Amino acid sequence: MRPGYIRLNPTLFKTVNSVLPELSEKLLEALNKQIVNELYSAYLYLSMAAYLDAKGLPGFATWMKAQAKEELEHAMKFYEYINDRGGRVRLDAIPEPPQDWPSITDLFKQALQHEKSVTASIYRLSEIAEEDKDRASQVFLQWFINEQVEEEKTFAEILGKLELAGETPQALFLMDSKLGERKP
Repeated sequence: MRPGYIRLNPTLFKTVNSVLPELSEKLLEALNKQIVNELYSAYLYLSMAAYLDAKGLPGFATWMKAQAKEELEHAMKFYEYINDRGGRVRLDAIPEPPQDWPSITDLFKQALQHEKSVTASIYRLSEIAEEDKDRASQVFLQWFINEQVEEEKTFAEILGKLELAGETPQALFLMDSKLGERKP
């Protein structure tokens, strides 16, 4: 055994993981797909950040980079939950995100639509957990349901301001300054 590693007792490991019933195959598969969804979200928002940086909007880009980091944290929550429940994490390919948008407003429209699709995916996970009568998964997923309300609201507010003010240099400058205040 290499230094710094400990040998786990397989019997103890099975005992620890048998506290809760195993995840159903259907839920396990859906949770693994959600990891990819969350990683794609991070990838999409990082692509949006690169686009915004290229447009000379570092505040918008900073905001999107923080959003990308948050999505990575969501993916890791699913990863850890699957492991905690004794399931096997399986990672699929992450699709390539778009690289360009017709306008900043269109970028935020797409981001809001994307968040709505994530919300639908989380709701589907919750439905599977309900069908399975998997109370632990229902409780776990409630955090994500609440998080999606906040995510959609935030994107909708930014989009609303862009639509109201337009993409005038003054409006973009003010919004860029404000969004740049977001901390990762």
